[in-house]
Amino acid sequence: MLALPGRLVPAAVQLARSRVRHSSSGMDLKAVLSALNDLAALSFAESWDNVGLLVEPSPPHKVRTLFLTNDLTEAVLQEALQAKADLVLSYHPPIFRPLKRVTWGTWKERLVVRALEGRVAIYSPHTALDAVPQGVNAWLAKGLGACTSRPIRPCRAASHPTEGTHRVELSIRHPQDLDAVLSALKGVSNASITCFSTRADGEEQVRLSLNCTQEALTRVVAWLSQHGGLYEEMEILALEKPLLPHTGMGRLCVLEEPVALATVVERVKSHLKLAHVRLALGAGRSLGECGSPSDSQVHDVALCAGSGSSVLQGVQADLYLTGEMSHHDVLDATAQGISVVLCEHSNTERGFLSELRDLLCAHLENRVQVVLSQCDRDPLSVV
Repeated sequence: MLALPGRLVPAAVQLARSRVRHSSSGMDLKAVLSALNDLAALSFAESWDNVGLLVEPSPPHKVRTLFLTNDLTEAVLQEALQAKADLVLSYHPPIFRPLKRVTWGTWKERLVVRALEGRVAIYSPHTALDAVPQGVNAWLAKGLGACTSRPIRPCRAASHPTEGTHRVELSIRHPQDLDAVLSALKGVSNASITCFSTRADGEEQVRLSLNCTQEALTRVVAWLSQHGGLYEEMEILALEKPLLPHTGMGRLCVLEEPVALATVVERVKSHLKLAHVRLALGAGRSLGECGSPSDSQVHDVALCAGSGSSVLQGVQADLYLTGEMSHHDVLDATAQGISVVLCEHSNTERGFLSELRDLLCAHLENRVQVVLSQCDRDPLSVV
C-alpha cells in the first residue's frame, strides 16, 4: 500500500493511474481553457462571481493532469500536488475577495504560493457551471425522478440575433429625400437599412429601419437632430439579447407524477448519498409516507444548488430544495405553505463532479487525465 494524506491507496491502483498519466499527450493551458469555456461559457456566470483562470504559472504551461474538486482546501491541494496535477478545476473559486498580499499568513494565500511553486494553474467555473443545460442544477434535478424542468432565471445569449444593440425607425416626409437620407445614415452608422412602405391616414409612407451599435447610435441621433425636416415619427428601440430556454440559474421542476413529500426526501437523500437532510414543513403541509397518497402531494420543486435563497425567493412551488437558506428565508417560505429541504451547501454540488469528469474526458478528447479528489468533502457533518 502507498500512503497518501488521510488514506491508503493500493499500489496497483497508483500504478494504473501513473500509466494513464504518462499516456496522456497533454494540451496547452490555453487550449484547455478554450475547451472549458465551450463546456460552460463564463459569460453565463453571475456578475458577482469570480470565475475563470485564477492562478497561472508562467507560460508555456502544458496540462497533462487536471484535478477536480468542489472546494480547494490545503489538504486538497496537497492531494493534487501528489497526483502531479498541472491544473486544478475547483468548482468554488478559492480566490473570491481580492487579495491585498500573497504571503504565508492565511490559508488562501498559501494556496496561491504553493500552486505557483508547484506550477499548478487554478480555474473555477462556479455559477457558469450551474447555468448550463448539462450542469450542476440539471444534475440535482435528476434526484427528483421523472420531471420536466426549466431555469428559474434564464440566461441571455452572448450576442444579439442581429447586428447592433439598438434599432432606429423613422418615416421619410418626402419620397424625393429618400436617397439622400439613406446615403447619409449609411455613412454615419455603417449599418444595413431596410425600407418598407406603410399607409397612415390614407397616405402611403416610406419607413426606414436600421440596427446599429451604441456608438453608431450617437452619430445617427446627432445627424437626425440636424435634419429634422426630412423625417417624422422616429422611434429608438433597445434590442435585448434573447433568453436561452434551457440555460440559467436554478430549476423549476414539474414531476410527471405527484408524490408524497416523504418520497421526494428519500429520493434526494439517495441521489446525494446522504443519511440526513434538514426539513421545514410548509404551513398546512404534512410529510406523508413513501408510496402512500397524501393531502400534501408534491407537484413541483424549485431547486438551486448551493445557497439558493436569492434564486428561489418568490418562486411558487410545493417544495424548495437547496443546500442552505437563512433562518428568515425559511420562515418566509413555510409561511406560504412551501416546504424546504436543506442538504448543506456543497452536498448539492459535489456529486456532479463524477459526471463532470466524464464530460471533461470527452471534451478534451482524452488527451488530459482527469482525476477526482478523494479528500474533498463538506465541512459540516451531523454528530
